[in-house]
Amino acid sequence: MKKVIWIAVWLLFPAFLYAQENQIQGKINQEIPIDPDVKVGVLENGLTYYIRHNEKPEDKVELRLVVNVGSMMEDEDQQGLAHFMEHMAFNGTRNFEKNELVSYLQSVGVKFGADLNAYTSFDETVYILPIPSDDEEILNKGLLVLEDWASNVLLTDEEIDKERGVVIEEWRLGQGANQRMRDEWFPVMFKDSRYAERLPIGKKEVLENFDYETLRKFYRDWYRPDLMAIVAVGDIDVNEMEKMIKERFGKLKNPENPRPKQLFDVPDHPETFVSVVTDKEAQFTQIQLVYKQDLEKTETVGDFRRDAVYSLYNGMLNQRLSELQESADPPFLFASSSYGNMVRTKSSYSSFAVVGENGIEKGLKTLVRENERVKKYGFTQGELDRYKKTVLNRYEVAFKEKDKTESGRYASEYIRNFLSDEPIPGIGYEYEFYEAVLPSITLEEVNGLAANWITDENRVVVIMGPDKEGLTMPGTNDILEILNEAQSEEITPYEDKELATTFIDTMPTPGKITASKELEEVEATELTLSNGMKVILKSTDFKNDEIVIRGFSMGGRSLYSEEDDLEASNAGEIVAESGVREFSPSDIEKMLSGKSVFVGAFIGTYNEGMSGSTTPEDLETALQLMHLYFTAPRKDADAFSSFVNKNKMLMQNLMASPQFFYSDKLSRILSQNHPRGGYFPTVAEMESIDFDRSFEIYTERFANAGDFTFFFVGNFDIEQIKPMLELYLGSLPGSASTESYKDLGIRPPAGPLKEEIKKGTDPKSTVTMIYTGPAAYDLDESYYLSSLGEVLSNKLIEILREEKGGVYGVGANGSMTKIPYENYTFRIGFPCSPENTQDLINAALAEVEKIKKEGVSDEDLQKIKESQRRERKEELERNSYWVSALFYSYYYDLPLERVKNFNEKIDALTSDKLKETAKKYLTEDHFIQVVLMPEDN
Repeated sequence: MKKVIWIAVWLLFPAFLYAQENQIQGKINQEIPIDPDVKVGVLENGLTYYIRHNEKPEDKVELRLVVNVGSMMEDEDQQGLAHFMEHMAFNGTRNFEKNELVSYLQSVGVKFGADLNAYTSFDETVYILPIPSDDEEILNKGLLVLEDWASNVLLTDEEIDKERGVVIEEWRLGQGANQRMRDEWFPVMFKDSRYAERLPIGKKEVLENFDYETLRKFYRDWYRPDLMAIVAVGDIDVNEMEKMIKERFGKLKNPENPRPKQLFDVPDHPETFVSVVTDKEAQFTQIQLVYKQDLEKTETVGDFRRDAVYSLYNGMLNQRLSELQESADPPFLFASSSYGNMVRTKSSYSSFAVVGENGIEKGLKTLVRENERVKKYGFTQGELDRYKKTVLNRYEVAFKEKDKTESGRYASEYIRNFLSDEPIPGIGYEYEFYEAVLPSITLEEVNGLAANWITDENRVVVIMGPDKEGLTMPGTNDILEILNEAQSEEITPYEDKELATTFIDTMPTPGKITASKELEEVEATELTLSNGMKVILKSTDFKNDEIVIRGFSMGGRSLYSEEDDLEASNAGEIVAESGVREFSPSDIEKMLSGKSVFVGAFIGTYNEGMSGSTTPEDLETALQLMHLYFTAPRKDADAFSSFVNKNKMLMQNLMASPQFFYSDKLSRILSQNHPRGGYFPTVAEMESIDFDRSFEIYTERFANAGDFTFFFVGNFDIEQIKPMLELYLGSLPGSASTESYKDLGIRPPAGPLKEEIKKGTDPKSTVTMIYTGPAAYDLDESYYLSSLGEVLSNKLIEILREEKGGVYGVGANGSMTKIPYENYTFRIGFPCSPENTQDLINAALAEVEKIKKEGVSDEDLQKIKESQRRERKEELERNSYWVSALFYSYYYDLPLERVKNFNEKIDALTSDKLKETAKKYLTEDHFIQVVLMPEDN
């Protein structure tokens, strides 16, 4: 009977879709509706608001103040002041004096930078404020903060002058090869447009010297309700929030004679613009191929359907580009194409690639050739059918997670709706729309896009690369000739090969579950399989359609000799580039069309394992891939050559970058130049890898499944998935014998040690200060070190950033580890101006000494305790957190109850414990300081 009903449903399904499509066609000119779950309104003064009740995460609301103005509205003497104004919102308002705002928000568990933040771009400024919603007073104060930002920033002379240093430090962070090259190619890309003249960071001379009134004028002109939106998404009462917004923001007034808000065009041009730029510190060679298009807004149902056609085109072409990266001699390290908004007044179709230093011609020709291939022959029906499944699956997963979607995602959608009219019909509408429309989109529709997008008009080519002795970059005429040659080539159609329908043809012989144990401390179950493998299962309802997977076995590359280290270090990535059985990575991607599956294997220094994610529906497919990564890794010489050649592209000029150079030198210092200390490999080392030996090491590491422990956390029924675990994991070869890791003897130098590294031409430095040494691993001590890092981060933001104006960002963190030996590390780091390094180092060390002598204030202690409580509450509702927590419990052999007992640990934390921790671990004889300075200093 059931079979008959199923056949009837199947026969009726095409008619159902046809009816849906006809319904869509009948509404083609109708406006896209607004999600009924969000309340959208406009106050009399023009301020827009978006309010939505959402309980993920619980007891929290995401607040945003959106100002529809950025750097494009700056006058000549205001360049950089839209961004400067964003900074000043945190430096004194009518209701929150200087430092009081950040201090108050920290006291209710909001972290500065990680939670409390803001950004400024060409056309908008957005303030981000996530706060607890379970306390009415906090909620009211949160709205008061937004009201102050909107209309009550004080902008005192003193605070403006203090903040100049912080903004200059942010400007300094952006300096370097990419900035210098961008300053050359941006005026070409945006020729005769204001966009070329209004980078949000502004001009240093303006930031240092502008009159106070110039900034106040910008605030008066543009911070006004008709250019603003309030977004409130979270665990709130919508009607009550609407009432509060009306009361607070309805009283804001617009200027009597408001300055008109303008949009600035990017002019069309019949010719191709070319910009070839180089820099001695450029670490990569990059290609941009841009076709400017008229702006297309999405307002009607027909527009929405058009965007669906665009997404299919973009996705299929990116799959082709990804496939080309697998060739033995790949044309690029990475490549992608997309159609989308360029700026507020222009769209673009663009292709991008990172190539080797001598690969510009090959890379550019490949991009042009693949675009021309689509233009001439189009995509195949097989490609279209597969990618339709991929797109529909994406919407289906989002639809299933509708009630488990985090508030921040909704807030971002509403910001885009306010700024650029992006539709917000809701995932229910979108899923139904795509389910109805995708079957009707034809190959001819998709293939017809290329002729409109790929033209000789409005085309821009940008080449960025290293200025290097012996390396000749092409000129403008060379680039134009390459374009013409590529367009004139004989091109054959893309060949879409036949693919298997399943990863495993013959099912393995299942193993058995030989033992089961309830882990009551974490509400999980531990299974032992007949091959010795342990599987820990935690069923949750945090997400409706998510399962997160992680597994490990001890050993890793530590079990191999120094001679085998390169082979062992790269074995996991080489197999990832190769695939399983006869299936390449692109084959696997195609076979997974319509599924949500990610599985990857790795070999680390002291362990090997797998990680992945999937859905309950696709769990069996994920397990099949896991089985094959154990039993049938693909040995492919072309894939190995591809891996080596792409890494050579990556490594060719990496050390030209001061930051990569510094990172490499820091690794060498901290490992005392140990040959296996974790530094970047050279081109010669990549060329020396023995493929056969690397593959052999991989198979050895995954030969005994009985030595592995796997964790599955997500929405599944334990009894239902047991047979699949027995079939795909229990069938793996294995025994109860286990391995451990080998201590390679990598140790930091004894302190005190101070070193200076010189690299780069920009006036910018990086400071790293580390306290490290052997220490008996202790859960409490590790927690104290971590908490000490949080306290010190807050204090250093207060002192180095707010008081001294010497840094843009600064942080401290501490931890302990048991593997490969028991030790601790406490790190302080910040970028700054070279002339300020010693003063800032002294200030940071003075704060360390102060904590060692006096401990921390109760106010500072309560800030981090409240932040930890809020953070842990959210973490306990995430599958990814539980996988990590379970993994470390088994990896370090830690008690499981530590996960649930964390709040008790927070409650017991005292100033004296942090004081004693600082005295015990932050000692001069374990102190290492490494500073990056420019070469001419």
